[in-house]
Amino acid sequence: MTKMEPNPLNPGQVLSTLREDGSRIWMRPKLSKGRFLRRRQIFGYGLILLFLGLPFVRIGEHPAILLDVAARRFYLFGYTFHPTDSPLLMLLLLSIFLGIFWLTALVGRAWCGWGCPQTVYMELVFRPIERLIEGPVGAQRRIDAMSRPSRRRWGKYAVFGVIAFILGNQFLSYFVGWERLALWMTSSPAQNPGGFSVMAATTALVFFDFAFFREQMCTVVCPYARLQSALLDRHSMIVGYDEVRGESRKRLKARMPGDGSGDCIDCKACVTTCPVGIDIRSGLQLECINCTQCIDACDKVMDKIGKPRGLIRLSSQQTLQTGKASKIARPRIFVYPVLITILLGLMVAFFGSKGTADVTVLRQLNAPFVVLETGEVRNQLRVKLVNRLDTSRRFDLRVLNLPAAAVLAPQFPLPVGANDSATSPIFLTVPAERFDARGRFDAKISISDGAAFEETVSYVLLGPGKDP
Repeated sequence: MTKMEPNPLNPGQVLSTLREDGSRIWMRPKLSKGRFLRRRQIFGYGLILLFLGLPFVRIGEHPAILLDVAARRFYLFGYTFHPTDSPLLMLLLLSIFLGIFWLTALVGRAWCGWGCPQTVYMELVFRPIERLIEGPVGAQRRIDAMSRPSRRRWGKYAVFGVIAFILGNQFLSYFVGWERLALWMTSSPAQNPGGFSVMAATTALVFFDFAFFREQMCTVVCPYARLQSALLDRHSMIVGYDEVRGESRKRLKARMPGDGSGDCIDCKACVTTCPVGIDIRSGLQLECINCTQCIDACDKVMDKIGKPRGLIRLSSQQTLQTGKASKIARPRIFVYPVLITILLGLMVAFFGSKGTADVTVLRQLNAPFVVLETGEVRNQLRVKLVNRLDTSRRFDLRVLNLPAAAVLAPQFPLPVGANDSATSPIFLTVPAERFDARGRFDAKISISDGAAFEETVSYVLLGPGKDP
């Protein structure tokens, strides 16, 4: 990754958004229309519609996506993940991360410029509204120079606040569901102070991000840019400047026949349109999000001066620097999909092996056993049941190798709600002579719902050992 050269529009800067003294450089990019912008708009607005609509889509009895942290249940496209399914969620998250790594190896930071919600909302929602209210780049910079915000800027903030409220609550609906969220929104804050506080905090964070923090989320906070050097290689697709064709750059009016000037006329259209404020001609930089705005800007200039398009284009470092074609078949291109297939295969296999209920037997946290006056040994256990069906069920308990009188299960048959869990204590009393020399007895605990489900769990009860 090359070191970023000073931006000619902002000398003395450290990052594209910061000067040497730590002061902020506000990005006011000029919109460049073109074929890539049209494609990004189609794709991006489709993603926005998907994001807004998913909480209303129901698969079975539940939303398509509901991350109910409070109830410790995740609903993902018809599947219900319980706390006991943490390994499955880990496999799913690893598969998603590897998918992004694979995409990066193939087409660079396409996720950042085309799929990341931060970029999609910033460039397709908030910046267009900003241009509509405050005017073009020059008018925005004049407002920046004012000692206090103008009425236009206050008006922009008001609109941003409304959109932040909508997006913040939409984001929140993925965690609490629309029904509960609607209750919070229609009731008095005094009736639901916790819910109202969460709504207010979410709205405030969204507003702060898109009104003030903006592109710094990508350059300062997000670690993905700093992983580029490990995820990209010389054959990965990036947005790059053809230095061989473009150099030496010279303004159009300063050119002389045969002076060796390249196709770049140093118009800085690629710089003024960049939403993160970099000069793509300085090489690959961590701030670049592959938004392709510089390609549309440069192609428009090339059309005007009668030069072929592609001075800035989607290519690879290998092609841009040597003119040789990139290698598509390289190790990481095959390793990532193989790993993803293995992880998803394991997830499907594990999920398929899950029954309609989970049974877990645990020891109580007090003394492991108690010797009664009769000489018998009593163990106190906890039985946790997870009901994976969308209907309530009642579970019964038996210990196959103990008489019914030796089993005290006061809460059984145990009712468990749909997609819910319940825990109940049980007491098992065993004659001392049935324990082996190490003080162990293997109890066979059977759980059934009186229908199709029945599972037997072996659990070692503890008792006094026998002297050798």
